Order: sequence, then structure tokens, then C-alpha cells
Amino acid sequence: MLVRLLYCSRAVDTSPQAIESILSQARQHNPVSGITGILCYGGGIFLQAIEGGRMQVSELFGFIQKDVRHKDVALLHYEEISERRFGGWTMGQVNISKLNQSILLKYSEKPELDPYGVSGKVSLALLKDLMATAAICGRV
Repeated sequence: MLVRLLYCSRAVDTSPQAIESILSQARQHNPVSGITGILCYGGGIFLQAIEGGRMQVSELFGFIQKDVRHKDVALLHYEEISERRFGGWTMGQVNISKLNQSILLKYSEKPELDPYGVSGKVSLALLKDLMATAAICGRV
């Protein structure tokens, strides 16, 4: 049973080293668990989609909720899926500061990443748009 989970959180440490540490850890551990997904980061906010087996995704989300590198963790969207949408990435990355701001404005009131202020479906649509426009890097 494959599932997709979308969540957001605020970074406790916003340094580039801290963000790279999170990505590196995900890229190391996710393949073993069959987890794939993407991470958007901007303005101290994470927006992440993770896909994989129900138990593996649930365990990972439980870990994230307890991870001291995250605060204000919020579940945005969860669904059973028939196929992966973000299967090409052990953990793809989008740096929001390098995006054309019109993509963000398409989905929110202001041209900034604010998953707390929009529905989970809107955040998922943003991620799909980022994938379609090749804004995701870190394909592994």
C-alpha cells in the first residue's frame, strides 16, 4: 500500500549547513525504507512530500514530529496512491529563493512559501507545478 504525506514545519536552524544536513540524512536513509519525495525550503519554512509504504511513511512522519530541527510541524495532506508522483528523488530539493516568484503567487496571496495559509491540496498542486517546471534538483 503506497501513500503520500504532505507536511510543513518551521526550521529551528536556518543555516545552509542545517538544511544540507536534513537533505543528506534523508538521501541516506530513505532508499533503505523505500521512501521518495521532495523538500521545498524558503523563508525558514519546510514543505515536504514523502511517498512510500504506509508504515514507513507513518514512522518517518513520527520521527519528523519529534525532530528538534523542526517546530510547528503540521500535517497538510495524506492519501493512498496507486503510483508515486515523486518517485525519481530519494529527496529532491527546491530552493524557493531561486524560483520565479510568479509560481508562488499562482498559489497564494503573496509570492512567498506559506503552506500554513493554504490548503494541503494547494500545496500539493504547487509541488506538482514545481516538478513540471523542472524546479526540483537533487535527483538521485
